[in-house]
Amino acid sequence: MQTLIAVILIFGLLVAVHEWGHLFFAKRAGILCREFAIGFGPKMFSFERNETVYTFRLLPLGGFVRMAGEDPESVTIKPGYEVGLTFNDQRRVKEIIVNNKSKHPEAKLVSVERVDLEHQLKIEAYSDDEAELETFKVDEKAKLIVDEQASQIAPWHRQFGSKNPGQKAVAIFAGPAMNFILAFVLFMTFALIAGVPVDDSVMGETIEGGPADEAGLNEGDEIQAVNGEPVDSWEEMTLLIQEYPDEDLTFTVERENGTEDVTVATDSRYNEMTERDEGFIGVNRPSEMSPLLAVQYGATQVYEVSVLIFDVLGMIVTGSFSLDYLAGPVGIYNYTGEVADMGLLILFEWAAMLSVNLGIINLLPLPALDGGRLLFIGLEAVRGRPVDPQKEGLVHFVGFALLMLLVLAVTWNDINRLFL
Repeated sequence: MQTLIAVILIFGLLVAVHEWGHLFFAKRAGILCREFAIGFGPKMFSFERNETVYTFRLLPLGGFVRMAGEDPESVTIKPGYEVGLTFNDQRRVKEIIVNNKSKHPEAKLVSVERVDLEHQLKIEAYSDDEAELETFKVDEKAKLIVDEQASQIAPWHRQFGSKNPGQKAVAIFAGPAMNFILAFVLFMTFALIAGVPVDDSVMGETIEGGPADEAGLNEGDEIQAVNGEPVDSWEEMTLLIQEYPDEDLTFTVERENGTEDVTVATDSRYNEMTERDEGFIGVNRPSEMSPLLAVQYGATQVYEVSVLIFDVLGMIVTGSFSLDYLAGPVGIYNYTGEVADMGLLILFEWAAMLSVNLGIINLLPLPALDGGRLLFIGLEAVRGRPVDPQKEGLVHFVGFALLMLLVLAVTWNDINRLFL
């Protein structure tokens, strides 16, 4: 249950921040955002605020912002249709009732001759009480009522396609950008609470009863070498220790009264990530409390995690790639459970790393991802006109299908690693 709660909270946060970036900058550009969704599948509950319906769906595997003009509207009013119209105080149409008109006795019934709900915002129609063709002006926030469900119309200037390439690009790029910002905030918060790890080979607090404590290593001891190999940083020292599980190591220690050698019998523990036994001596990394260093740590960690992810992507390009380098929903669920057992602060860092990963993956120039959409926007800027929406939609559909196949393959690989 702890793992499930941790996964829902982390993925909910990552997706909500990502989609909020799209939503905020799309609205700033004047785009009508019909829906802000967390999850996919059936709706659990929803509410409407400022023209947008906020929905929470059953499967917490992602989210989306549905912008006007990005997907074809399901309802098209054509000449010959009989619809019901209701009006606001300015005598503009505020509701267009497409069916179930008997439930709206206050509506004026008309037979549509011509309709334009994008540019001219008017309906030309005949009514029973007027023999001549009438013109009804439509409010730009009028709603279509279909099966008693209301959806706001989208005049052309409120649609995604009406915006210039720069506005479109900002609205799309904002999602991944917010993931990088979230990661920075999480890393910085970790550093403010736990301190900024010191990058040297000085001992931090030793775990009581651990190998280092039993051997006589003390907090503040500076390790100059391990088994004769010089070490200048915590990472170098840690990597050396991990290579020698259940073995005696000689630590060259500098103290106030001089340099001495201390023999430490390492313990062994299994690392699920590397799938091997690793040595450890039971020493916490020293840290320093500083708001300025915390800011620097947040930025540095975002950069370093990004470099690691690009290294893996480089393996894909060069062909030295294995599915074992990737984790699907099952693998991430399993790793999150292990991290949750380590404590809240470690979970902060894990969430930050996942957020960087989400931001980078979404920026890849692949169909169905934000990077693919940015690629089409770039083509629009170069050509001076957008790519045909149907062709672009087909490319994204095929890309999404291939992406789902990859997710299935990675998930099957996760299951094999866990249970077989």
